[in-house]
Amino acid sequence: MSGSGFATKARQVRSAPFLEKCYRYERADLAREAGLYTFFRPIESAQDPEVTICGRRMVMLGSNNYLGLVNDSRVKEAAIQAIRKYGSGCAGSRWLNGTLDLHVRLEQRLAEFVRKEAALVFSTGFQVNLGVISSLVGKGDVAYLDKQDHACIIDGARLSFGRVRKFGHNDADDLRRMMKLDGAETKGRFIVIDGVYSMEGDIAPLPEVVAAARQFDATVMVDDAHGIGVLGRTGRGTAEHFGLEDEVDLIMGTFSKSMASIGGFVAGDTKVIDFIRHNARTMIFSAAQPPASAAAALAAVDIIEREPERRERLWENTRFFTEGLRSLGFDTGRSQSPVVPIVVGEDATALTMAKRMHDEGIFVNCVLTPGTAPGRALIRTSLMATHERGHLARALDAFRTVGREMGLIP
Repeated sequence: MSGSGFATKARQVRSAPFLEKCYRYERADLAREAGLYTFFRPIESAQDPEVTICGRRMVMLGSNNYLGLVNDSRVKEAAIQAIRKYGSGCAGSRWLNGTLDLHVRLEQRLAEFVRKEAALVFSTGFQVNLGVISSLVGKGDVAYLDKQDHACIIDGARLSFGRVRKFGHNDADDLRRMMKLDGAETKGRFIVIDGVYSMEGDIAPLPEVVAAARQFDATVMVDDAHGIGVLGRTGRGTAEHFGLEDEVDLIMGTFSKSMASIGGFVAGDTKVIDFIRHNARTMIFSAAQPPASAAAALAAVDIIEREPERRERLWENTRFFTEGLRSLGFDTGRSQSPVVPIVVGEDATALTMAKRMHDEGIFVNCVLTPGTAPGRALIRTSLMATHERGHLARALDAFRTVGREMGLIP
């Protein structure tokens, strides 16, 4: 095809209405042109307290590797042995040929760990919420979501045939008001909340939510992606933290945080889990979790139970770093967990600060609208059990320098 032919084809593509928005999209380009683009940074090393980017060592304050298990030799060895035995993939869905005895062992172990009758493993955490919520919430049902729920919870509810209602963040009174307004004609009520909210690190008021649910005979599901391994006396998450394990109907978790892998699970009563197994489209029509990922998660659960000192160290680091930021004058929002935000205001301020922190050798995450409310852009940081005091002191020094330079602190 001639050069002019290629040009004609390109013009035709650009004129297609459903692609027009792609060619109009400029937000990322504007950040790149301003030298403030800090997304999709290629990391050349493991997610340790320090990482390598473009050959430069940086303190990692943007990882969800809370317990520091991603690069643990025992977790890696379990993954290696699984590849040697099972190969690199399952070549099919769990529904057909993709279920390994390894998946079954992991599900049994997870059910035991979170004190539920049964568990079901999915290929990603996102797929858990898409599949579980869309399969359980049907016509005549209502899904009640916290306004700050993770995107996969919102998307799962949208895929269902039920109605979706969003109540005020951590506001059980607003939840109760909505359930009362919906009246007795509502067929089923399904409440889904995060245990720990991933952007601002606050913990859901689970006792109040459970009380409201029982008043209206509603089912409660907790997405504990950022709670498992972190909260509770033995790391079983938000329900254990509040002593409400028997009051939560479904517990969802991911392997990509404390459990050092990829994938996710849901746990609950045997009959409920069996229904999800046979009705969740993201289970039936998606390739199975790779053997290495399942083995790594299984090894991580054992370490979480055997080594509570990791969780203790994580909380020591969290307290030290949070107190350090607050003493400097930063607004750390509602954080009650190892997710520690710095509220900076406008998106442009967050972009500038993230770039300056990168220049200072500190990897942080920039959270912009719509990931946060307009005018409440964040610099999101997160702690690991394996951070040493020197890493955190270096980060606080950088925050002091950049915060003063930008007029965010005295």
